[in-house]
Amino acid sequence: MLLRDATPADAPALLALNEASVAVLSPMDAPRLAALQRNAALCRVVEDAGRVRAFVLAFREHADYDSPNYRWFDQRYPRFIYVDRVVVEAAYRGRGLGRRLYANVFALARREQVPLVACEFDVEPPNAASERFHARMGFREAGVQRLGESGKRVSLQVARVDEA
Repeated sequence: MLLRDATPADAPALLALNEASVAVLSPMDAPRLAALQRNAALCRVVEDAGRVRAFVLAFREHADYDSPNYRWFDQRYPRFIYVDRVVVEAAYRGRGLGRRLYANVFALARREQVPLVACEFDVEPPNAASERFHARMGFREAGVQRLGESGKRVSLQVARVDEA
């Protein structure tokens, strides 16, 4: 499996992966994806058999990004990398792709001397698989917030890069 930077040609695959997991992610269309990629610190994909099977999208502090979860971290932490989404195709789950993508995020944080990696996952409705995964990766809850329109409640998580 090949881990590489995303290209514009990957957009249809990223959108399809996102849509397949939209119950635990925010929706994303092509213009939104393009805008997010322009502002992202990292957008990488895992490719297997010529197809994108997983991706990560992450942002540094002070990015031009309107996510309420991202803004929560940006208001509280001076330096961080926020993992907006890690998406793995259903048939490829359990093969370590999420861990591999997160390893890339932590490597970027180490290179740029960023002390924290931040993310969130749903707690209402619950996303137990994400909760277990992030606990194994060293994430700990830094806060909780309810999102207006969706009514979701999320756990806002941080992991210290020097402890990962």
